[in-house]
Amino acid sequence: MFSRIRTAFGLALLLSLLTSMTVFAKGGFSFITIIGADLKDVVRVTDKSLTISFFAFANFYEDRADAPSDPGVGYEITRYYIDGKSEIVFDQLHYYPETGFVFYDGIVNGDSEYDGEWYTADPEIKTVFESALTAQIKPVTSASQPQSVKPIEQVQPIAQVPQAQPFTTIVAVSAGLAVILVFAYWRRKPSVQ
Repeated sequence: MFSRIRTAFGLALLLSLLTSMTVFAKGGFSFITIIGADLKDVVRVTDKSLTISFFAFANFYEDRADAPSDPGVGYEITRYYIDGKSEIVFDQLHYYPETGFVFYDGIVNGDSEYDGEWYTADPEIKTVFESALTAQIKPVTSASQPQSVKPIEQVQPIAQVPQAQPFTTIVAVSAGLAVILVFAYWRRKPSVQ
């Protein structure tokens, strides 16, 4: 009996790990939104260089840094993925391109060992970030009548975006499968002859 429970628990744990690896293997995020002091509105960016990886802005494993005394002007980056028709917030960070720092606010509906820490930004991300940001902002058409800066694609304010709980869903599915596996092994008693 104990062996069956242990096997069922092991299978549920393995399934949970495979499910979470599949989520990250799908290729990163669908888009990011950028808010900054010099931006009038939220800017939505889908540039693959900025959305392809969890570590696009900084390598959280290796590039931890001391808190800077003055990081400079920063941008709030919110990363999203799309689940069906819902835009789901995954995490937030602050990027300071002039000084090359990243502050990782953390996963929105969970936590990680990287939350609330400073990191050195990937040196190549500044050019990519500035190019993507410039491409999303409409250019000024006349020197005498500057146009207000607006994103190409309007997005809902962050507070109104439905925020699902992806890790809670994975845990709930894994727990359900564990219960099913326990009952399946428990009902399948070996026949004694």
